[in-house]
Amino acid sequence: MKRVLTGIQPSGDLHIGNYFGSIKQMVDAQKDSDTFAFIANYHAQTSINDGKKLSELTMQCATDFLALGIDPNKSTFWVQSDVKEVLELYWVLSSYTPMGLLERAHSYKDKTARGQATNHSLFSYPVLMAADILIFGSEIIPVGKDQIQHVEIARDVAIKFNNKYGDILTVPEFRVQEEVQTVPGVDGQKMSKSYGNIVNIFGEQKKQLKTIKKIVTENVAMEEPKEYKNCNVYNMAKLFLNQNELIELQNRYKSGKEGHGHFKLYLAEVMWKYFAEFREKRSYYEKNQDEVRDILKHGAKKAKKVASPMIEKIRNATGISY
Repeated sequence: MKRVLTGIQPSGDLHIGNYFGSIKQMVDAQKDSDTFAFIANYHAQTSINDGKKLSELTMQCATDFLALGIDPNKSTFWVQSDVKEVLELYWVLSSYTPMGLLERAHSYKDKTARGQATNHSLFSYPVLMAADILIFGSEIIPVGKDQIQHVEIARDVAIKFNNKYGDILTVPEFRVQEEVQTVPGVDGQKMSKSYGNIVNIFGEQKKQLKTIKKIVTENVAMEEPKEYKNCNVYNMAKLFLNQNELIELQNRYKSGKEGHGHFKLYLAEVMWKYFAEFREKRSYYEKNQDEVRDILKHGAKKAKKVASPMIEKIRNATGISY
């Protein structure tokens, strides 16, 4: 079985972009892959500098992951900071990462353009992501479209390192589901916590509906047919629908009998029903946080069994061991 790895930052409430862009792919991969899933709390320090908040968000993220289907009996599931070997590899790989490669990173340029404070951790984020991937010999990395470049950076760094020391690092490949490579937010941009345009998975039903009602749509009279292909409401709804349901919704758009407000109500109903079972599981884990901690510690032990031999190989190859 191929090893599939994904990580997510504990930077706030999970949204449907997180779920369809990464988490669902990982849950599905558990059926026929060697799956590794981690909570990227080191990465989260690029935007969170409140220690108490980061600790709370890490547990919230773990609870959400388990509720959404990550199975610790089928996956290796842990918190990034519990496997310190990744930081050692991060430093080693820094010597094999050209500055120009990082300067061209779209994510860094986009975040700084939006006013996020520049610092070394934000700039070198792709190197730590490369270490996350390479320390475990990961072969497939499920990502959204915006993360493809980071996997490509990991590939470049791995190839450069291997050219120097032999085939030690596995060169990974990214996997993107074309239909969900970019999930739109309420404003039509890519859904992202940093853009403030997300639709949360969990939370109160009324609050979720209020958010959905804010989705930007074109201004069309009720009696006119509606264009669905570029409609933000439709492009969210299609993530939850089978082919017959999709055709039915398309016909509703064409009929000229309903407005975008009706489609927003429909999206809210579909979403609430889709995540009903997940909400029940989340309620259980929320009441049993010690069980969640035990799952994470056990996952870290499993992850270390892979990371420790790899870092020893790297120490020997680079001369750190003597």
